[in-house]
Amino acid sequence: MKKFLILVLIGFTQSVFSQKEIRRAHEPTKDINGNIIPPNEIDIYNPLGIDVKPEFPGGTEEFHQFIDINYKKSNKRPTLQGKVFATFIVEINGSLSDIKILRDIGSYSGEELVRVLKLSPRWKPGKLNGKEVRTIYSLVVPVQL
Repeated sequence: MKKFLILVLIGFTQSVFSQKEIRRAHEPTKDINGNIIPPNEIDIYNPLGIDVKPEFPGGTEEFHQFIDINYKKSNKRPTLQGKVFATFIVEINGSLSDIKILRDIGSYSGEELVRVLKLSPRWKPGKLNGKEVRTIYSLVVPVQL
């Protein structure tokens, strides 16, 4: 019984002293009168919570072709296979920023993907309520023979 009460006390304390509100990407911010506040240029949105998702010029097939053409596999380990996981932000002007490699298979495969993404032309940015917004984008690139 003591453990249960301590657990309840910890939960109550945590809820009282935690942040006031966490806004989800698909929930528009409203002011005191209930009017929707347009998204600002600092917020980063998840593609699932916006109206129009960011897109590479020419679409997904063109993006995969762009990666295939520009991605150079390391000559040091030609039999290396696997998947490289990355995330980046598609900015309001369509440029890519904050490129991060989440999972690398080694032999500079992550650095090569960053290099290729930096070569990318400007994307069509995501839109929420008709306004362009910063959007996070996840990417998985298979590295094969």
